[in-house]
Amino acid sequence: MWFLLAILVLTILVVRFYPPLGRKTRGDHTRSRNFKDGTFQNQIETTMQMDIKTSFGLLRDFIKGDPTRRPPARIQAERWTKGAGTRITWFGHSAFLLELDGKVILLDPMFGKAPTPFPFGNKRYGTLPVEIENLPDIDVIVLSHDHYDHLDYGTIQKLKGKTQRFLVPLGVGDHLIRWGVEPTRITEHDWWEELTVADIQFVCTPARHFSGRSLFDRNASLWCSWVIRGHDASIFFSGDSGYGPHFKEIGAKYGPFDVTLMECGQYDARWAGIHMVPEETVQAHMDVGGKVLMPIHWGGFTLSLHSWTDPIERATAAARQHGVSITTPKIGQTVIVGETYPNEVWWK
Repeated sequence: MWFLLAILVLTILVVRFYPPLGRKTRGDHTRSRNFKDGTFQNQIETTMQMDIKTSFGLLRDFIKGDPTRRPPARIQAERWTKGAGTRITWFGHSAFLLELDGKVILLDPMFGKAPTPFPFGNKRYGTLPVEIENLPDIDVIVLSHDHYDHLDYGTIQKLKGKTQRFLVPLGVGDHLIRWGVEPTRITEHDWWEELTVADIQFVCTPARHFSGRSLFDRNASLWCSWVIRGHDASIFFSGDSGYGPHFKEIGAKYGPFDVTLMECGQYDARWAGIHMVPEETVQAHMDVGGKVLMPIHWGGFTLSLHSWTDPIERATAAARQHGVSITTPKIGQTVIVGETYPNEVWWK
């Protein structure tokens, strides 16, 4: 009895005082059409199979292990250097550095070693293209949602002195405030809200996913995708999302896009509503009116049961089948929009 009580008290203390867990939003989000009964909602019904039987089956599958879920050796990233033109540099998983109209933008900059609140387990596949300390000043940091593989406490601690502006979906700002970012540098946004920062248009657009970093904050903050439109190029960043009608809606309002950074990886039939399989990734790219597809949300961490190369192999096959232009840069290899679109099969 006393042991269980001690565990309960310890859990409460960790949730309350351990900074990497963030902070449950304290804002009033009733103005949002996506907020209902105290939580944020998806446009369409979205379920995850997480009953006791399914959870035990999932645990069994993870414990069994499979050497193909990780690369056989550490991936050495290409080294990033600043350059001219519209440039997109992938840091692995869903983290990107975008150079657009002379501005520097970071998308979901998770540069930590593991997508967990604790410093162990599920390590990154390899190196980063550049150390955070060597990055230039960042004009805007854009976040899609609050999951650990997209929002990292240690990364924000190192980046918060390098930027004056964070763009986040509703509720995510409270995590940043707990971590020492001044509220004046944060703007929170609902789906379909438009704003202009540094002469670049940003639009917070829908996604089909969920949120939460601890035991008591499921769907307390919003998740989203982003439209980024400069003078030189237009980019779509999907964030995390299952397939849904929102892609066609976004394409009708803001397409076409020069490049789509489209989620492709960490899928499973048990959570098909919140992550796309690669064939859906290609369809979503076509739905939004993309010209060149760059599959993301793979190549960084193992968060599902498929082989680490399954996402990119299936996505490239589906792209060929539909006549879709696809680029598959190495981690750290820069894509110059309108000029160079690497397509080496480097993962072999």
